Amino acid sequence: MHKKSIPLKRALLNFPEFLRELREAEAFTALRRVSFEIQRGETFGICGHNGSGKSTTLGLIAKVLRPTTGEIHIRGRVSPLLELGAGFHPELTGRENIFLNGIILGMTRKEVVNRFDQIVGFSGLEEFLDEPIRTYSSGMVMRLGFSVAVNTDPEILLVDEVLAVGDASFQEKCLEKMEEFRKNGVTIIFVTHNFKQIEEMCNRALVLHHGEVIAYGSPSEIKDAYKSHLSG
Repeated sequence: MHKKSIPLKRALLNFPEFLRELREAEAFTALRRVSFEIQRGETFGICGHNGSGKSTTLGLIAKVLRPTTGEIHIRGRVSPLLELGAGFHPELTGRENIFLNGIILGMTRKEVVNRFDQIVGFSGLEEFLDEPIRTYSSGMVMRLGFSVAVNTDPEILLVDEVLAVGDASFQEKCLEKMEEFRKNGVTIIFVTHNFKQIEEMCNRALVLHHGEVIAYGSPSEIKDAYKSHLSG
């Protein structure tokens, strides 16, 4: 994006016009003419280079962003794994933050109580449970956030970089959990830079390039476009 140069004298003489031009100069269109459908129970991948609009697409589906034009239709309860641990309070303990984050994600307190041991067990953070979150490493925070989010009984699961959580052993647990969701008919939409994951996990996928869809279909149908725009 190139910002326009606005002369200072003109800005001072016509401030309303200056504000309008400044807003236009700051404007950035993240997505253009993006249209696709995802079937219930499908695993759908979104790939593209950095800045192509992948995370923006997930944010729109999660309703943490609003489109300036167009419409998004969603049927089902959405559980976003976008900013893991974003709802955590640094001064509260891991135990307290499990309840806080679970409720933020739509669970009742009773549901959190019933799933508490499962959440903690999945995270592997039992010995740190009563320490404040501010003492956790970023990887530990993500592990706890993932563990809470995947225990919300999602119907539609949004995942930004499926393998970017914790160490290799925890990443393997995450993939196993994703496979469990697939078998149980959960709709999964995830962003990845790894085309092998697209081939192994997805029914269909799309490739974004500078905010536009350049390929949309089965992994075999989009592979050439992926290689052309991302591997070169």
